[in-house]
Amino acid sequence: MAQEKRVRVNRAIRALEVRLIAADGQQLGVVPLEQALATAEDAGLDLVEVAPNAEPPVCRIMDYGKFKYEQSKKAQQARKKQTFIQLKEVKMRPRTDVHDMNVKKGRIRRFLEEGNKVKVTMTFRGREIVHSNIGREILERVAEEFADVARVEHMPNMEGRIMHMILAPLKEN
Repeated sequence: MAQEKRVRVNRAIRALEVRLIAADGQQLGVVPLEQALATAEDAGLDLVEVAPNAEPPVCRIMDYGKFKYEQSKKAQQARKKQTFIQLKEVKMRPRTDVHDMNVKKGRIRRFLEEGNKVKVTMTFRGREIVHSNIGREILERVAEEFADVARVEHMPNMEGRIMHMILAPLKEN
């Protein structure tokens, strides 16, 4: 969008002489601006400044409306192909039961297969903090279990009563 605003067309071009390129891509050489405008007008097209910083500026004879339309379509395609990686979080406790743990592992696997990073959080309550080694072992087991689809981006570490690690999906592309 910012580039479109800087493009000068027809009478907005300030240079006295321009290097002119015809609609078919043929170089017409350095010509006075008035002659370049007359050539573009005869062809029924616009004179568009494509390289304003060149000496002299480079101008091309083209249909400016069509040019803007193609530029917007290219930008739209580029936005469509972008992927956004999100950080999903799965919370656990040291006393989480086996079935609940399997459900959480299934959720972790789904998040990783979708291409998202996963923050696995182990929360300690009350006296559980004394046994933080149990939480670390659980997180390390989770990391081993997902070694086929993920790598550990951030090893388990404690921050207050919370221990967390971050798993990132493996890139197979």
